Amino acid sequence: MLKTAHFGRTIAGCKNVLQQVGGGGRRPFGTNPKTKLRRVLVVSKLTRLEFEKNRDQSATSLSDAKLEQKIRDRGSDYDAMKYYHHLHKDVEEDVIRCFREQGIEVRVVNRLTINKELLRWADVLVPVGGDGTFLLAAGRASPFMLDEPRKIPVVGFNSDPRRSEGRLMLPKHYSANVGEAVKRILAGDFSWMHRSRIRITLVGAATTERPPPIDLHEYNVSPVEHKEIVGLNGNDQPQSSSRILPYLALNEVFIGEMVSARVSHLHLRIDKSDIVTKTKSSGLCVSTGTGSTSWLTSMNRLSTDNVRDLVEIIRRRTNHATALAGLDPEAISDEYNQQLVFPPDDPRLCYSIREQICVGVWPNPKGLESRGFAKQISVRSRCIDASLVIDGSIAYNFNDGAKASLAVYPEDALLTIEMN
Repeated sequence: MLKTAHFGRTIAGCKNVLQQVGGGGRRPFGTNPKTKLRRVLVVSKLTRLEFEKNRDQSATSLSDAKLEQKIRDRGSDYDAMKYYHHLHKDVEEDVIRCFREQGIEVRVVNRLTINKELLRWADVLVPVGGDGTFLLAAGRASPFMLDEPRKIPVVGFNSDPRRSEGRLMLPKHYSANVGEAVKRILAGDFSWMHRSRIRITLVGAATTERPPPIDLHEYNVSPVEHKEIVGLNGNDQPQSSSRILPYLALNEVFIGEMVSARVSHLHLRIDKSDIVTKTKSSGLCVSTGTGSTSWLTSMNRLSTDNVRDLVEIIRRRTNHATALAGLDPEAISDEYNQQLVFPPDDPRLCYSIREQICVGVWPNPKGLESRGFAKQISVRSRCIDASLVIDGSIAYNFNDGAKASLAVYPEDALLTIEMN
């Protein structure tokens, strides 16, 4: 697994601390050797049934029986909603109980009630749900943790391992063995992992006003609590009118028209290149190594049928029909798709231009591949109703004239754990 020197030193330091601590007392937890795990903030999954109870003002005043009837009347599967609600809550209650049995103070929030006071109170965030809950917890926490001297680790439990892959969570084994995982966490029996995240900087005159974020998961009118951060650390200091967005992308940043049938016009500059490429496409996805198993792979994967068709074309056009006859299209597609994935702590970005128009004069100039790696990507919008979307959750308007710079900085990495 690739690691930057910064990440390597940090992880090695954490391991040395854990090895030096004796058996008495609670072990240090996190990157600060003086920090001990005493307070856990559980981030609860907002289930579909809870969503239905809170989606409008009228539902909150309904009795359970009337809410059930309302859901059934429109044709939705109330029984499934209720079943999966209890499934998630049973695992959540198990997590809370196991930490409390070990003398840990536990508080519970969801994505609507999480706030900076609780985040500063907590020694660790524990989302219970799936990868979406993990992303929401890490995303909502990032504005409140950027100016903190300590890193708050995020450790997730998969509450529905049969239906959720849960790549960001602890292995599925621990969904049914929560107590074992809690004891291993308290004993320091795990490895630290720093997951790279994308920092987004808005550049230019349009950033003189504070950009309002849009919560794509929200169903009420309350604003997203966030704070403003101005300026950028490092050598690549943008112009003074730049503004760093408070949310960091753990999976990916998507930029494009919100109406999927509309063409997205974007100007791209890769790294320090002097060339600005004008593109037309279905939007731009910029992914981290963590996100490479998700949307990036979905939009670039080759199916077995794709490979089978290509092998047949090559067979007809060459004199190697016998050798090609022994190829396994399924094995080839699996190998290709696996190569789309790169390590979570990789400091590079992988950009992918969705369905890039490559006829006539587009892209202009020619030569920009639809997928590649970069350390920094600059984007300028020529769209009319576009958004810059962080982890499919937080969106900012990104219309004609808006400019953004995307990059990875070691200090922005999310601290998580690996437990085999």
